Amino acid sequence: MNKETTYLVPGLRTPFCKVDGALKGFDAIQMSVPVAQAMAKIAKPDFMIWGTVIPGMRWSNLAREVQIDAKLDATTPAFSTVMACSTSMLGVFEAAGMLSDHAPLAMVGGVEAMSQVQIGLTQGMSNWLRSVMQARSFGQRLDAIAGITFSDIKLHIPSVKNRATGKSMGEHCEEMAKLWKIPREAQDKIAYESHAHAVKAMATGFFDDLVINVNGTAKDGIPRADSTLEKLSTLKPAFDRSGAGTITAGNASPLTDGAAAIWVANEAGLARLPASQPRVKLLDYEIAGVDIFTEGLLMAPAYAIPRLLARNGLTLADIDLWEIHEAFAAQLLCNVAALESESFLREKAQVNNPMGKFPWERLNPNGGSVAIGHPFGATGARILSQATKELAAMQVGENRGKKAIVSICADGGLGTVALLEGV
Repeated sequence: MNKETTYLVPGLRTPFCKVDGALKGFDAIQMSVPVAQAMAKIAKPDFMIWGTVIPGMRWSNLAREVQIDAKLDATTPAFSTVMACSTSMLGVFEAAGMLSDHAPLAMVGGVEAMSQVQIGLTQGMSNWLRSVMQARSFGQRLDAIAGITFSDIKLHIPSVKNRATGKSMGEHCEEMAKLWKIPREAQDKIAYESHAHAVKAMATGFFDDLVINVNGTAKDGIPRADSTLEKLSTLKPAFDRSGAGTITAGNASPLTDGAAAIWVANEAGLARLPASQPRVKLLDYEIAGVDIFTEGLLMAPAYAIPRLLARNGLTLADIDLWEIHEAFAAQLLCNVAALESESFLREKAQVNNPMGKFPWERLNPNGGSVAIGHPFGATGARILSQATKELAAMQVGENRGKKAIVSICADGGLGTVALLEGV
């Protein structure tokens, strides 16, 4: 962490929409541009960090392409970052370490255009096609054409799977749920509460100054006011159909289109933003990784959270607001079970401080990813902006200094956790 105080100020985002929904016509650049433009109308950043998880073949530095198409100041540095679902949260941590007297304000964001995933050629077919195109004579071209094998004639279709294991995120999470004995009913309860909280937050206007209108859509399209525990209980398992599966389309985050951004600033940068905007301090953060062949793929937060709390002399009860990414309701429940397990903390996380019981009433009060959606690269900026606004509103009278934990699990056995404090 930079020794100077780092502040987070909520940014703006598109509505989050299910794949092939209202934002299906936008690629990653097109979806990011209106967010970047709306942010730039508030203040001019000194540098810009942007990321996406699913790569596009037409660009390498997405941040710069967004900046150019948004017609922002071309003299402002812009670079891309990626860390699976933690992408834009990692961007915030990177920005925190880069703030300085001459660069006090950063715009950080991310995007996922799930409806615009490109289908590519396998490496073998790409190599063959390149050899044909590079042939210098008709004879060489015929030889190159004849060189293709049947096994090379394939397309590469991206999927939400871990490359090393070949398993989907849902399959990995089913393994975690079985290991931690997480029942279906508990998962459905998390999903129901996520929708109920998101619907209530939408009705009370919580998201009104966080979400911009894009292509005639100004509200998230996924939260369901008609969600009930009874309806959720009727859904069939999506990843393990053996009869032992518990993860369904209802208690997992849906494939989602969306872009989001957030401000990261020091004191000088904060002064350039409207005084009316909420702000909190980024006190500390932790990045963790686990061996995905011996540990649950999405269990890294269970290592990062206790280490972060112990370093700051805190327990679970000392945190007034918990914003935990709901990739799957089961993943959230597995991580919380680990946080409450003294043997896990001592033997695996190597933290000797008991953390106590988890305060469920302080979790995701305005909805989580199961209800709001999960555009991989955008979730970090979304969840941090949401937590910042909620935590800032809690700082009244003697309540100043309240704290929040924001946590995201990521593919590859990675996780990022931030500790925020009200001002």
